[in-house]
Amino acid sequence: MSAAVTEDLLIVGAGGFARETAQAVRDVAAADGARGRAPRWRLAGHLDDDPALHGREVDGVPVRGGCDLVHELPAARVVVCVGSPRDYAVRARLVRRLGLPVDRYATVVHPTAAVSASSVLGAGSVLLAHCVLTAAVRVGSHVAVMPQVVLTHDDTVEDFATLASGVRLGGGVRVGRGAYVGGGAGAGVRGDRRLVADRHGQHRPRGRSRRGGVGRQPGPPAAAGGCHGPRRTGPRAGTPGGSAAGGPTQDAPVPARAAAHGRQDGTGPTGPRPQTRMESPVV
Repeated sequence: MSAAVTEDLLIVGAGGFARETAQAVRDVAAADGARGRAPRWRLAGHLDDDPALHGREVDGVPVRGGCDLVHELPAARVVVCVGSPRDYAVRARLVRRLGLPVDRYATVVHPTAAVSASSVLGAGSVLLAHCVLTAAVRVGSHVAVMPQVVLTHDDTVEDFATLASGVRLGGGVRVGRGAYVGGGAGAGVRGDRRLVADRHGQHRPRGRSRRGGVGRQPGPPAAAGGCHGPRRTGPRAGTPGGSAAGGPTQDAPVPARAAAHGRQDGTGPTGPRPQTRMESPVV
């Protein structure tokens, strides 16, 4: 058996998610060392298009230059760790811009994550500390899974999605391409129901599941192009939602946080509760 080869790993981005991924890579190396084997990666640095960061260190890791430097370092593996609440589509755009072959991308799994043998992770995805994938979970490419996320049997998370810290999904949930599921959210979606984006880049599921989570919808499974189904209008429509441009729409579906907690401000009978956002401007 040939000895394991340690590969250089470049992290594209130098913000919070990139720094968390860098720490996960360090933790993977430490776990490899504790098992008496060579580390699978050598952290080669960050790449970021902000020239103010070039030549500096972020948490002790150098920022070597702009993102396109990946083409000058063809032997290094790559993981793209960018994203912002202001622009969840930036990761998808950057992957398209770089145009790297799939085998250039590393998949980073923190050593404390529990991933079943029947689960599958796509290239370029990152699972941070204490995540759990129970049985037959499918996670696509370039997915960001933050700490303490729980994905249960037969869940599917499509490419470029982001699951914030503490998200817990019941069995059979499908999270759409590029969707963002906010911190602490829980979904008890049953059967073939989906958490997906509509053509405006947002999904606001209506009603509660029997598990107390957000996202259970009546009627047939939603299509990826328009998941809301019939719109609510009139006095029973609930609080108007926001349009794609940010303005109010009188007949828009009830926002997720209002559907989950009964009020636009996300509060319920016992006070503030976690908010759920599922937004996907990816095109």
